[in-house]
Amino acid sequence: MCGIAGFCNWGVGWQKNIERMNERMYHRGPDASGVWASEDQTVVLGHRRLAVVDLTPSGAQPMESHDSRYVMVYNGEIYNHRMIRAKLQEEGKVTAFRGTSDTEVLLEAVCAYGLEKTLVIAKGMFAIAVYDKKEHMLLLARDRVGEKPLYYGFVGGTKFVFGSDLNSIASLEGFDNAVNTKVLEQYFRYGYVPAPYSIYEDIYKLEPGRLLKIKAPFRQYEKRTYWSMTEAAVSGEKHPFQGSETEAAEELERLLKNAIRGQMEADVPVGAFLSAGIDSSTIVSLMQSISERKVKSFTIGMWEEKFNEAKIAKQIAEHLGTEHTELYITEADAREVIPKLSGMFGEPFADSSQIPTYLVSRMTREHVTVSLSGDGGDELFCGYNTYGSLDRIWRRTRQIPYVLRAPAGVLLKRAGAFKQGALTTRARLLGARSIEDLYLRSEIGEGLSIVRKEKQQRKRQADALTIMDTYPAGMLGQPQHNLMLMDLMMYHPDDILNKVDRTAMAVSLETRVPMLDKDVVEFAWSLPISYCVGSASPGTERVTKKILRAVLYKYVPRELMERPKKGFSIPLQKWLREPGLKEWAESLIDKSVLDRQGILDTDVVWRMWKDYLERDIWRVQIWYVLMFQEWMRYVGR
Repeated sequence: MCGIAGFCNWGVGWQKNIERMNERMYHRGPDASGVWASEDQTVVLGHRRLAVVDLTPSGAQPMESHDSRYVMVYNGEIYNHRMIRAKLQEEGKVTAFRGTSDTEVLLEAVCAYGLEKTLVIAKGMFAIAVYDKKEHMLLLARDRVGEKPLYYGFVGGTKFVFGSDLNSIASLEGFDNAVNTKVLEQYFRYGYVPAPYSIYEDIYKLEPGRLLKIKAPFRQYEKRTYWSMTEAAVSGEKHPFQGSETEAAEELERLLKNAIRGQMEADVPVGAFLSAGIDSSTIVSLMQSISERKVKSFTIGMWEEKFNEAKIAKQIAEHLGTEHTELYITEADAREVIPKLSGMFGEPFADSSQIPTYLVSRMTREHVTVSLSGDGGDELFCGYNTYGSLDRIWRRTRQIPYVLRAPAGVLLKRAGAFKQGALTTRARLLGARSIEDLYLRSEIGEGLSIVRKEKQQRKRQADALTIMDTYPAGMLGQPQHNLMLMDLMMYHPDDILNKVDRTAMAVSLETRVPMLDKDVVEFAWSLPISYCVGSASPGTERVTKKILRAVLYKYVPRELMERPKKGFSIPLQKWLREPGLKEWAESLIDKSVLDRQGILDTDVVWRMWKDYLERDIWRVQIWYVLMFQEWMRYVGR
């Protein structure tokens, strides 16, 4: 796990600026720093290293290939690097390696096969920048599902830049890219800025599974897809798994164990997050089953019982025999974290579970350098209750002709006006044309106008649309499959994986996600929905993630897991009303501050804040506003 950075056509001051970029990413790689520049300094690469595999200087970056044609900086881990190493030697592509790092293997594979073919055979998480000296071409690539971040774009109109950290790019001398007001409606709808956009104009996120090429004179780039979640889903439905549920659970267990073996490999201590949920419990169970030592597991607890899963996590850890560490957090712990959040993410980000995720990462980093996570289980195995509830709502809604529903929804919306509740929610949902449209309309920020009218788009332009907006209705045969795919294409990389990467890397902790192994993902798409949700047996209640439970219950007693899900959350709504955080919040939305910035509608924000305090509504939206304002304060805008 590291941080990468670079630029083309910078000119005078290039060395000072690449060093600034590297320094700004210190948290992503505190072990070493490196810089490389082409002979004419047209192309400059920077790297910060967190040493995980091959701790010696032979694993240092930027790294040049044996034939000196390619130079690379890379963030991530290639889990099948031993297989690729053996392949390169068997084929006579490489006679001897300088060290044991996956970086060298990846680079020599690029030298032997080209980057695109290398990406196809590599299994891992990564953001890669490779410069081809012969072709004068810079290539950028991001992993299949978006575990590692990669930003790119232009500064000053002509200088092409890229980096793992948006703050690193913003640290460049003369950086003055404006706030991208086109995407603010999307931010206040979802609580994050969706790819391919960033909060800055002319700076973008490279989407998962994509490859970018830019040749001298580095003015225009082209992008290609080397792996597609959509294609994996479509292929899975066309070629469904033919075995029984029991056989499917056995195959899933085999695939997860293979993924975990590869992801437990490191030259530093490795552990795992344990939140007492199905996903993390499954990962820790399988880790312990294949480990000769006690697995180090970590969880955080809340003193408020409503939010506390630490007791169950401890029981699971005791049953599995892990070396378990827990930390109970308080309001003071959360308050201490909040001002740091904008610095971690580099742009507005408002998933409030960012706070406990940071705290558990900080505690975990005191014991290990790498931690495995259970993320991905809900999206791959239909774990969210929302999927089932929207399916039921749509089955009822579509029975009413659209020509009747649509005008009824408009009337209800006008009646609800600025209010929030069942009436306004129903008004939005009645206008849905498909279950996919229903899902979009169910988003908590949908239809909420916080941005000043003069800053809003009068008509949505093509360059302001997201993957969710352009998702074709009914692309997959199963309605719930479509909702899962929509989440895996945007919510999962831009919210969940973003949150895990940034909070963990803020404390120099590498996180790995076995559920997102390529083979596991492609297998998951081949499973019928009935293998994931439904009744475990005749007469029993509906359960989610059936196949994961079937794997888990081989290792953990069923009674420990069959309980209401609490989630990885904190009592933030309560804390914001109390002295300390309340004053912090009101300082951010001070009317004079909002008027000076000229972006948010001051009257709307304060009506929401008043409603929040008096009527306990707009809970999530208020956090969206506060995180935007905290980011504005952080960057001095």
